[in-house]
Amino acid sequence: MAKRLVPLLNRVLVEKVIPPSKTTAGILLPEKTTKLNSGKVVAVGPGFRDKEGKLVPVSVKEGETVLLPEYGGTQVKLGEKEYHLYRDDDILGTLHD
Repeated sequence: MAKRLVPLLNRVLVEKVIPPSKTTAGILLPEKTTKLNSGKVVAVGPGFRDKEGKLVPVSVKEGETVLLPEYGGTQVKLGEKEYHLYRDDDILGTLHD
């Protein structure tokens, strides 16, 4: 049974990107060089309401690659995949090619 998690308020569901531990030539990379806290945005919430009641939307969109803090977020396991829920405020930035 497939489940789809829709975040509430200003939450963002992220699937962390696991960098390769080997090069294409088969050379093993040290763990320090493979550690990059980035992930792909899977789903976003609608945003939150400010003091006047106006909706403040989330600043990232589905499909974007984001830079994540080293610690934080809530781990969520759906089926075989592992995701993390972050507040929009906790995301450090977006990564572009």
